Order: sequence, then C-alpha cells, then structure tokens
Amino acid sequence: MRGHRYRVTIEHLGGPREDTPIQPPLCFEAVNHDDILGIVARLQSSGAYQPDEAASLGIGLKLFSEVMLKRRDDPLFAALSPAIRAFIGGLKERGRAAQAG
Repeated sequence: MRGHRYRVTIEHLGGPREDTPIQPPLCFEAVNHDDILGIVARLQSSGAYQPDEAASLGIGLKLFSEVMLKRRDDPLFAALSPAIRAFIGGLKERGRAAQAG
C-alpha cells in the first residue's frame, strides 16, 4: 500500500490508582495517505491546543479516519462519514484562520 508508513507505540505509564497494573506497550504499523507528523506540527503551532492534546487529536483522528476510508462501504463507518468530513473541514478552517490571524 502506498502512503506514509508509521510505527505507533503507546506505553502505559500508570492508572487512576497507584495499584493499577502497568500494561505492556502496544506497537503496530499503520499507513496513512497524509503526513501525520506534519498535521500534528500544524495543530501544535496553531496554539489552539496544548502540545500533547494536539498530538492526541491529530494522531487519533488521522488513524481513525484512514480506517474509515479503507472501510467506506461498511455501514458502521458510513454513518459517521459526513460528521467526520465536517469535523476535519472545521479543523482545517480553524488552522487557516490561526495562520492568517
């Protein structure tokens, strides 16, 4: 598959209580048609989000939306498609306004 290739690792650092067992890290590979790191950098530089919040938003949204694109014929994802497109459009518009302003 063509696109940007990523290795994603998430490491559990702790839970809501001190005695919460630490889970082992999860690591997987993903392909995305967009430059996720560039998107995260733009979200972070917009100043609209804290850096970690911008990373969570950008990475989560792009990983989710890529699966949604690959499975566009699945009724589960078809129901979300218009809302996700509108959300991404609004996010892009907010970014353009932040750059202009």
